[in-house]
Amino acid sequence: MVLAQLGGSISRAIQQMSNATIIDEKVLNECLNEITRALLQADVQFKLVREMQTNIKKIVNLDDLAAGHNKRRIIQQAIFNELCKILDPGKPSFTPKKGKPSVIMFVGLQGSGKTTTCTKYAYYHQKKGWKPALVCADTFRAGAFDQLKQNATKAKIPFYGSYTESDPVRIAVEGVETFKKENCDLIIVDTSGRHKQEAALFEEMRQVSEATNPDLVIFVMDSSIGQAAFDQAQAFKQSVSVGAVIVTKMDGHAKGGGALSAVAATKSPVIFIGTGEHMDEFEVFDVKPFVSRLLGMGDWSGFMDKIHEVVPMDQQPELLQKLSEGNFTLRIMYEQFQNILKMGPIGQVFSMLPGFSSELMPKGREKESQAKIKRYMTMMDSMTNEVLCS
Repeated sequence: MVLAQLGGSISRAIQQMSNATIIDEKVLNECLNEITRALLQADVQFKLVREMQTNIKKIVNLDDLAAGHNKRRIIQQAIFNELCKILDPGKPSFTPKKGKPSVIMFVGLQGSGKTTTCTKYAYYHQKKGWKPALVCADTFRAGAFDQLKQNATKAKIPFYGSYTESDPVRIAVEGVETFKKENCDLIIVDTSGRHKQEAALFEEMRQVSEATNPDLVIFVMDSSIGQAAFDQAQAFKQSVSVGAVIVTKMDGHAKGGGALSAVAATKSPVIFIGTGEHMDEFEVFDVKPFVSRLLGMGDWSGFMDKIHEVVPMDQQPELLQKLSEGNFTLRIMYEQFQNILKMGPIGQVFSMLPGFSSELMPKGREKESQAKIKRYMTMMDSMTNEVLCS
């Protein structure tokens, strides 16, 4: 789970407060000071953190709360609401609709993970029944088309690009027209990036945007820049009509909290976050479930969505019936192991369960747990069907 250290620190501060016999001003201040320290270490802007602390103290007036009130619950809810307020940038300007052709243009600086993110975005929608396609309009970076081609081939997504054409506008237009004829409903245009924000980058983006008339422009940003995300997001918004943001490299980067809060301050809606290099290390950014997982409160709706994604609809009632009858065989266990592996990184999946701290499963341990499951499956492969089903 992203921002594991931040989530763990906040969860511990709330737990220590909950363990106190009496919740008084001293206990509340200690809890808020711990949370403040954790947020500042995650590079969240000082002004935002101070405002959050002031707001919580206004909401949680211990003198005014009657004896019957659950002070712990009220404080926890106030912390939850204020964290949501810091990270909530609003909703995207456009949401693609299945079956209707949409052109999505990706922009960003070089090195932000834009090309990989294009493929992840396409793969995510492909799993949900869309027909995506990728267009490589990046003629600036050597090897950009090769990278997109390799990613798209691996994910079995159609792609368009050229080794000879140097005009990104022409490639973008031809690619969009080609895939519209092929009835693709999500046409993703990957554009050039530069090492820094410069006039040539913004002019090229503007030209591609004018030629393809995208329904949505997505700005891809590296989380490691922290609070500097504010200036970057603002500059891109002023040059092209950015409608949404994807923040990448959120896997364990200390400045991730700063990047998210800075983007939210520009009122740019974050729609996804990249949590690793693999295709499935990509999750929808929905503020309330995100904060809920950060505080160790879980995300049941997200967990159930993951299960529905990997367990075929026709098998779901049958599985529930077997489990309700107590008929749990090794065969069912094997099938559930398969489902767990399909659901994505183990740490990401278990962080959706209430009470599970993301700190309990660091990156190295995830691979170890995944390897154990595969070992059990190999052992089961050597068993007869009679043994598995008994």
